[in-house]
Parts: sequence; C-alpha cells; structure tokens
Amino acid sequence: MGSAELERRVVELVTATQRKEEESPVVWAMELGQCVAAAPSIELGEVVVSQLCFRHNKPSLWKFLDLSLSSGLLSPLHVLSLLSSRVIPQRRSQPEAYRLFLELLLRYAFSFGTISGNTSKEKIAETVDLALQLSETYKVRVVEFGHALVLFFFSTIISLIDSTLDDWELNMASRKRPRLAFGGSGYYDVEIDSRGSEDVKSNEHQERIRRMNSFLAIEVLGKLTESRKALVLLRLVHLNMPEKFNGLLQRLRFLEARQMASSDLNTAVQLLARLSGNIQRVLGFEYQLNKRQLIGVLLDIGCQKPTFHCKSGFGPSTCWVPLDIYMENALDGKQLSIKSAINILAEGIMTLQVINQASWQETFLALWLSALRLVQRERDPLEGPIPHLEARLCVLLSIVPLAIADVLEGGTNLNSSSLHKDTASGTVENGDGHEINGKSNTSRKDGLISSLQVLGNFSGLLCPPSSVIDSANSAATKAARFIHNSNNEKGASGGSSCGDICIKSGGDMRHLVVEACIARELIDTSAYFWPGYVSASMISPSNTSPVQKSPWSTFMEGAPLRDSLINSLIMTPASSFAEIEKVYHIALNGLEEEKSAAAKILCGASLRSGWNIQEHVVHFVVKLLSPPVPPNYTGPNHLMDHMSMLSAILFRASTMDTVHILSLHGMVPKVAASLIPLCEVFGSLKPTENNRSSMGDESSIYMVFSLAFLVLLRLWKFYRPPLEQYIAERGGAGGGELTLEYLLLLRNSHVASTWNEKNSSGDQFESASEKLMYIDSYPKLQAWYSQNKSCVASTFSGLSRENPLHDVANKILSMIYWKMTRSGASSSTSAGPSSSSVSGSPADVGEDAKPMLPAWEVLEAIPFVLEAILTACAHGRLSSRDLTTGLRDLVEFLPASLATIISYFSAEVTRGIWKPVPMNGTDWPSPATILKSVESEIKEILEAVGVNVPSCFTEISTVMLPLPLAALVSLTITFKLETCFEYIHAVAGLALENCASGCPWPSMPIVGCLWAQKVRRWHHFIVVSCSRSVFRQNKDAVAQLLRSCFSSFFGSHHTSTSLLSSQSSVSGLLGYTITGCSARPSVAPGFLYLRSCRTIPVVQYVNNVIVGLVAEYALKLTTKWASTDSPRLNSTQASLSLAISKAKEAATLGACLLCVAGGVRLVQELYRETIPTWLLSPKEEKLGEASSVSRVMEGYAMAYLVILAGSIEWGFGGKLSSWALSRRAGIVGIHMDFLAGVLEGDISLGCDPATWKSYVSCLVGLMVNFAPAWIKDVKMETLRKLASGLRGWHECELALSLLERGGPSVIGSAAELVNVLD
Repeated sequence: MGSAELERRVVELVTATQRKEEESPVVWAMELGQCVAAAPSIELGEVVVSQLCFRHNKPSLWKFLDLSLSSGLLSPLHVLSLLSSRVIPQRRSQPEAYRLFLELLLRYAFSFGTISGNTSKEKIAETVDLALQLSETYKVRVVEFGHALVLFFFSTIISLIDSTLDDWELNMASRKRPRLAFGGSGYYDVEIDSRGSEDVKSNEHQERIRRMNSFLAIEVLGKLTESRKALVLLRLVHLNMPEKFNGLLQRLRFLEARQMASSDLNTAVQLLARLSGNIQRVLGFEYQLNKRQLIGVLLDIGCQKPTFHCKSGFGPSTCWVPLDIYMENALDGKQLSIKSAINILAEGIMTLQVINQASWQETFLALWLSALRLVQRERDPLEGPIPHLEARLCVLLSIVPLAIADVLEGGTNLNSSSLHKDTASGTVENGDGHEINGKSNTSRKDGLISSLQVLGNFSGLLCPPSSVIDSANSAATKAARFIHNSNNEKGASGGSSCGDICIKSGGDMRHLVVEACIARELIDTSAYFWPGYVSASMISPSNTSPVQKSPWSTFMEGAPLRDSLINSLIMTPASSFAEIEKVYHIALNGLEEEKSAAAKILCGASLRSGWNIQEHVVHFVVKLLSPPVPPNYTGPNHLMDHMSMLSAILFRASTMDTVHILSLHGMVPKVAASLIPLCEVFGSLKPTENNRSSMGDESSIYMVFSLAFLVLLRLWKFYRPPLEQYIAERGGAGGGELTLEYLLLLRNSHVASTWNEKNSSGDQFESASEKLMYIDSYPKLQAWYSQNKSCVASTFSGLSRENPLHDVANKILSMIYWKMTRSGASSSTSAGPSSSSVSGSPADVGEDAKPMLPAWEVLEAIPFVLEAILTACAHGRLSSRDLTTGLRDLVEFLPASLATIISYFSAEVTRGIWKPVPMNGTDWPSPATILKSVESEIKEILEAVGVNVPSCFTEISTVMLPLPLAALVSLTITFKLETCFEYIHAVAGLALENCASGCPWPSMPIVGCLWAQKVRRWHHFIVVSCSRSVFRQNKDAVAQLLRSCFSSFFGSHHTSTSLLSSQSSVSGLLGYTITGCSARPSVAPGFLYLRSCRTIPVVQYVNNVIVGLVAEYALKLTTKWASTDSPRLNSTQASLSLAISKAKEAATLGACLLCVAGGVRLVQELYRETIPTWLLSPKEEKLGEASSVSRVMEGYAMAYLVILAGSIEWGFGGKLSSWALSRRAGIVGIHMDFLAGVLEGDISLGCDPATWKSYVSCLVGLMVNFAPAWIKDVKMETLRKLASGLRGWHECELALSLLERGGPSVIGSAAELVNVLD
C-alpha cells in the first residue's frame, strides 16, 4: 500500500473513532499491520507523525503510536527523529505533545529492535538524516543505521538542553546551535502570538505544563544517560567528535554556573546534578571485559600498575629495563646518535609511564636509578678509545634533567589546554582518546621532588667515582653553606661568614643530581632542607681558611687572559651562563691570541664536566664553528681570520668523550652543517711556506681542514664497506645516517621549524649559518663525495698522462718516498711504485719540495697513489716497510688523507682481489707471541656469557691477512698514543675494527694482537672488541648470546657459569661494572650484545630468535603456577599477577633487544613477517605438553612484545613526522589486515588456538588501552572484521572499545553493537 493510501486509511480510522467516541489502537495496529509490506514500516511512520503534528493531535493516535513502537510495527529511531524535528520547535504551542514525546523518548530511545536487511537500515538512516539534517550539522556523510543512531541521540540531548535554556530565558553567548536546530525560540513565537485569543484558563493550564516540561526534559535526559548504552553512544561522540562533545560540556557548565541566579535552576539542582554526573561518567568510562575468561583477567591485570619493588638497593622493578638498555646503548662509542638523547629519553619516559601505569614518582625514580647504574658501570672501565665517565656523567647530570624538563613542560602544556580538560572530573585526554588522570599531570613536579627524596635510600648507587668526589663535596658544601647562612639570618646574632664552615663528611651523587635540577629550575633550594640531605654533623663553625676564590670570578672581574688564568679556566668548569657567554664573545671578537685561548677554555672542563650549564656550552661551541661574516667585510674569506680559534676548538672538540657529548645533545646534524663550509674553504686554499701541516696541535690550513674533515666523516661513518651500507640503506630512513644528504636534511628541517617559530615571534635569524644548506652548494666536497662513492663501488680504470691528477699523484709519490730514496732504503726489490695509473720514478726532491696544493686536489689524487703503491707491493717492487713508511708520511703531510686511505683499503678488502700476506714478523708485523693467549681469553669471555662456538677457534698454520688490511693495520700501529693524536685514532680505530671483523676468522684477533702488543694497557678493551667479531661471523653465537641475555635477566636454573647464576635482572643483564677487577676481562651478556648487535649481517635472524625466546620464557614462567588445562582461572590473584608480570618482563626485554639491533627496520619486520610466520608455523613441543593457560599467557606475551616494540619506535601519540606517521600506519595496517584475514578463515593457523585467541584479544586490548592513535590508521573494513571475530569469541565489549577508537568512519558499526551490552 502506498503512502497516500496509508494516509487515507489512518485518517479514516481516526475520524471513525471520533464519531464512535471510542478508541481502539489495537484494532488499528492489526488493520494497518496488514496494509504494510514489512515491519517496521517507514511509510506508515511518516504518515502517523504527519497526522500527529498537528492535524490530528489526539490521544488515540498517540496510543496507537505507542503500541506500534512496542510491537515493532514502527521504527523507534525513525519515529522519534521525525517527532524531534516537529515537536520540539512547537513545544510552547503544543506542550501536551511535547510531554508525550518526552515520555516516548524515555521509553523507546534504546529500543532498536531487529531490522531485517541492509536496505531497511539504510532507508531509516537516510530518513533520520533528512529529518534532522545530520550530515549538514556534523559535516559527515550519514549512511549507516548506527551512525544515524549516535547522531540522533546526541542531537536530541543538545536540542533538549538548548530548549530548556531558552525556556528558562538563559542566553549562552558561546553556544553554537546545530544547523536548523529544532530547539530554538524562533520556531514558537509566531504560534504563541497566533493563539492570543485562547481561553485564559487554557493558557494557564498550558503554562503549567510548559514549566513542568522544562524540568521533565532534564529528568528524562538524566534517566536516559544513566544507561550503559547511552554512555557508549556518547563516548563515540566524545572520542571521534571531541569538539561537539565539548559543546555539550560547555552547556552543562553554563547551567551549573547559573544555578543560584535563576529560581528555575535552583529548583532543578538535583536533576542537573544527576545529568551532569552522567555526562561526566562518559569521560572516565571503561568497558568491563569478560573476567570469566582468562583473557579478560589478563587484560585487566596486565593494564594495571605493576608492583614497584627494589632489589638489593640497586633499583626498582625490571619493567623499567628499557631505560637502562637505551642509556647503555647510547654510550656505544661506535654509534653517534643523529637525534637528541634528550628528546628520545623524554618520549621514552612518557611511553613507559603510560604502559607501566606508574606514578610520576615511580617513573622519575626509575629514570634516576637507571642513570646512576650507568655511571656505576664505569667504576672499573675498559681502558681504550671509547667514551668514558665524562659521557656517562653527561647523561646523568645533563641529559636526564633536560629530558625531565621536557616532560614537565609537556605536562604544563597539557594542563593549560582547555580543549580536552574537564574541571569537574579532573580527567584529561592526551589527544589520542587515551585518558589519564589530570591530577597525575599536575603532580609531575611533585613526583620529581619525591623521587629525589627517595633517591637517598639507594646508597649503593650514590657513591661518587673518584674523579667526581670533589664535585660532590662541593655540591654538599654549597647546601651546607646555604643552610648555615639561612640559620644565621634567622638568629639574633649575625653569625659567621660563608667561609667559616667545613664539611665533615663528603657529598654523594644525589647532591650532584639535585644541583643539576636546581640549575635548570626543576626544583628550588628548599631541597637543601630535606631531611637527611645535609646532616647536622656536616656543618661546624671553625677557623678554617676562606673558600678559595674561583678563577671564573677573577675572569668576570675583568682580569686579562694570561697563561695561569687560562689554565685554571680550562681545568675549572664554569658555573653560569654569563661566564660562558663572555668566553664565547672573546673567542669570536677578541685579539688573535685571546681567540685561541677562549676556544680552549670553552672546550675544557666547562664542556666536559660543566653539567649544570652543559647545554649552553654545547650551543656556543657549535656556534663558534660557524662564525658570522663581520659587517662590511671585504677580505677573501672571513673564516681565515678565525683560523687559530677554529683550530683550537676543532682539536679539543674531536676527542672521544666530547664528540659523544655533542651527539647526546643532538648536535650531529648541526655540527656536520657547520663543518661542511670549513672543509670547502680550507680545502680549497693553498698552504704557504709558513702554514706547514703537522699531526699535532698546530694551527695551519691543512690542520684546520683535516680536523674538520675527519670529524665530519666520523658523523656519517664513511668507513662502512659497501655490503654494510646496502644492508642499512634497505631500511629506508634507517640507512639515512650513512649519507651527508640525510644529515643536512635533518639540519634543514630543524632550521625550517626554528624559522617558523622566529617568524611568528618577529625575530630574525642570528647568522647566515641558519640558512638552508645543500651539498650541491659545495662543489669541492661534492666532487670528493662522488669520487669516494665510486672508489667504494668499483676499482679504478687508470689515469691518462693528460689528466691533471697524474701530475699531482706523481708529486705525492715523490714526496712520500723522498726519505727512503735519499737514505738508500729502497733496494732492488723496492724500486718505487709504478703502474698503469701512475708511472715515473720519484724524483730526488728535498723536504722543501713538498707540494703546496689545495687539500681537495691532494685527496682527489690519493686513490691513484694508493693503487700504485699497493700494486707495487703486491708485485714485490715495494717492501712492506716502505709501504707503511710512505703511508705514514702521507698522513703526516695531510692528516685528512687517512680518510681516503681507510675508504680505499676497506673497499679493496671487501672485493677480495688481493692475495693474503704472511704476518711473520719479517715482511709484516707478527702477532704470534700473544695470539694463542688472546684467543684463549676471547673463548673465556664468550663461555662466561654462555656462548660456545668451537668452529671459530681451529688451529691455523700460517697467520695471514689480506694485503690492504695488513697495510692498514701496519699504518695505524705507527701512530703515537698521545692526546694530540686522538682525532686520528678515533677515525682509524673504528674503521680498522669494522674492516677486520668483516674478514674471515681470525683476522680480528690478529689485528687485535698487533695493537695489544703496541698498547698493553688497552689489552682488555682489545680482547673484548675481538670477542664481538664472533657474532658477525656466526649466527649460532648470536642465538646463544640472546639466550644468555634472557637467562641473566630472569636467572637460570641450568647454567653452570658463575656469571649467569650469580645475579639476575638488570644488573645481571648489563653488569654492575663493565669488567671485573680480575686479570681476565669479563662482560655481562647484555653489554656484549649491545656492543655487537648492529654488526650482525642478517639482522632479521635476531627477530626470529627473540620471538622464540619470549614465547619460551612466557611458557616457562606460566608453567610454575598453572596446574590444569582449563582456560578458566584456577589460580590466586597474586600468583596470576606474578605470572603476568614475568610475561611482560620477557616481552619487554625482547622488545628492547630487538629495537637496539635494528630499530624501525626490525619492528617493521616483526609486524610484517616474524609474528605472522610464528603464528602460522606449527610449534615443536620442547618443554612437554603446555597447558591451555600457558598458551594463553604465550599469546599475551607476544602481543605485549608487538605493542611495546612499536611504541619504542613510534610512541603512543601522534607527535611524529608525516613520513613516520605514514610508515606506522602502513606497518600496523598490514599486521591488522593479516589478523582480520585469519579471523575470516582465509588463512590457516599453525599455533595453538588458545595462543591465537589470546594474541588477538590481548593485542587489541593493549592497543585500545595504550595506543588508540594507532587504531585510527587501520582500514574501516579491517576493524569491522576484527570486531566481528571478537564478538564470535564473546568479547563484545572489547570489540566495541576497538571500534569506538576507529574514527568517524566506524561509528556506525560501533553503535550497532550497543544491543549486545547487558
């Protein structure tokens, strides 16, 4: 029956009933039910509402409507939306209809019933959208039934509140009505005016109803919003349309603020309080998972705060091990981070605080303890060319306080934001829908203070290393003096002077930590009065001599820079920004001799140990590398005027610890950008007779160029062989560290962001150094860069005599072989190099005939020189001794040539075209005297950490090395071990180790022995370095080391080694110290892994091993408490919590070890390949038949591993670059697509069904709780498939919580799950 016929029939029934003066809605329903094609009928609903509003506004028709809605003849959503749009605007002229509408709304708002067919749902959604103008109001396309339901419910709440505000004559200025709002006053004024002739009694009656309706509307809303279904619908708006939900909160706050001003509101206090309380519940509402299933219990307990306990006074729960691993990894001398450790650590703190559900006191305490353990591991260090205590103290006293400052600032910004803040509930959103307690944000500073107070309980970690005892004592003295002076000021008498006190007991590391925090205004000097911070016995009046005046005070008073003062300032760290700033200006604008002295002061103790102002010193040091062009400058190049200053600063900033400190502060891209112009300028200048080069501390054109060039090359690890570069670069941005272009890209992006900030504030750039830079702007460097790539990629084809490089190469050959030609050292077998590339014999030239060529020209010719002399040596025309001497002379002439020598020789080694040469002590140096003992020590180190690879220790008859490697090691052992040559060793050492460890065994032990013979005090360091090369050669060794990492972390019941059985947790993993005090070096498994993992050739293998170990340990740890095969909970809460905690620790350790080995590349592999393969592959039962409970725990551990590994690389929020966000979305999306495919039955599983169900449920649960921002990146269809699978497992609430965070596109699917809620 058509709409017109239905309307005619309804009118007939209504009029017939009126004539008979009786009502029969049941008869109507039966008759009309036979007239419609299907129920619910959209056409009948439109007809009935059109008659009610208001042609036949009769009680009988309202009764019929009620009966039709309850019987399912009409759709409640459809009818209520039609009534809303017509009745609410006419509520004053039709108060009875409005009252009846409110009663129907209360009764049927959540009676959705079952609607057969998608077509009917779509048609209802369409009519609801049309009636309420939802698409126009909310700027979304409403096509789903569930989506229409959510927006109808929310729109109705808004409209009823707005109507009530108008009825009570309250004008909310900031209120934004929905488009075509049906609660506004403009819809009823005309109706009221037109009814002015009505009977006065009728008007009074209606006025009473109108007043009652206002209260009834609030009461109905209060009752409706009490249900869980209402909470779900409103939460969907809250999470996916926060600005709309904030409009609702603003209305409620407005009503609360006007309660006392309006008599109407004063009467409705309880009703408004009820409504407001219900709406506030939406902000903190969490779904209750099915706790009758073990998975529900897992997610409930697993998302709670872990037990925070201490072991032996050395630290808190092992759930904080990522902090220890990151800090120790950041101190690897072979790695220079291109990102600030401050930012990485701040992000890590936020991530761990969320996933560990910890208080800020616990979070900051764990951070301090990790940094203190980092320092304590240096107590008995390996002596060698690696970062030592200065870099570790930089982390504790500079990096960590600055990271905490970032966290505190983030909390301040979060609390100052009004968009996601609710003052009534105290809850705040982090911008991703993940709610955290507002009080915890405001208490970040309190958490820091209490963590520092508690830190005094960890005496085992607070004993200062010998080199900082004086600094700790000074910090304690400062606090004692402050208290002493404060007490004197309060007393009646004047008391004694500042100098009249003495310290009776020394300070500790906490005093240094507190001073670092006070210097950065994280806390104030009230810390000096903390109980126990300064004991009463520490201060006693005495007649001791006054405190010695600081040289910095003398300097600030205007004393000239003389030798004694300069030395004192170099040895004493500055204490204030003003002192450092004054030194900087002298270095830039002072007299010539003052510039050099100021540069030395800046790079002295102030940079290395001026922890309280270290970030400012670093800033000024980097600025000095790019001195600005003076106004009206007319010289050839202003950099030449700063040559002595640049030489001094480069020389002292190139030490191991200093470069690492710059790296920790995130200065690598800036330093690289500053060095490039120096290389371009000084490499293009011809040295003069007075500007001879030297390898020592001497200012010259060649020296400044060499220092700048070698430091620049260290920043991008140019020495890596082609294969390793290829492996790294396959990972995309992970390989970006290997190119100068990538460093400049990072620097330019930072400059661009700074530019935007300064433009918005009206500031100008400080210097030209802040302009964008591209390598194309530096042709000389670019030419060498291209040549170096060619040299690495393939052999040279030779030089023609017409090429200008031919003459340059001959001049270099003549220079480096002048000494041996003159002394007759060249015999008939050493007649000089000759090849197709460079021919001609060295001329009989003297010392003064050294070529005065620009450095770039020399570097360009050196590969051809090296080819010539290496070929001559291979054919017996040049002795090995002469080869080494010639190379040494070349490096002395131009130290920067070492870079080309390393690059060329490393590439030639990987090509494998040179015959090995015997290291027999005659032709080449011999390692024979200590080779056996070194191999024995290596074996002991490996066995101590559970690694046994006998294939690496077979008997070797003749000790051989490839000719380029033999030449390289022979060259490096000729360098003096003096401080002034550290910039040489820093480049040569890493490159040599990298080259040797890539060669077949025992190349690395041979090289190590040659160096150990030269530098006996480096013996332990060299042996440990050699032991690392085993993991580059042998995959089984990698697996054994990873197993030992887990054993040392959890404690092993099967190992016989003393190291693994004597200690567990963090100290077992990384060690209390780097090496023991015994004659033999020993290192902890985790420490050895951190120093070796990035050289593993097939790094994907690490993923498979780690996943297997996490699964194995999850099963092991669960078996201890699980006694039945039932998936139901049969254990106490305490034992279950312990098992969950241990499973999380296994996953946490696995995630950390995985991320340090391969970063985002391995995380991507984990999501795309490793976990899917693990789920699809059948498992071998190595531990016997595992119970169902153990299988569930295995799935939970694997889900936790996946979530934590992703969070380490991407964090939980959205503060990533666009390409990083895109990568995360792609990787997470692929993994979720795989899970959805399995749930649909498209893919067969190999794992246990309990493991599969646990993995999917726990992964979704963890993602919902901790990483809701990730869910928005998943495709809509994938989310629906996952939700459908979870519903099939009776995890309806988990399915709902997944969908509600999926963005506006899945609101409809989420809303349609409301019916399954109890």
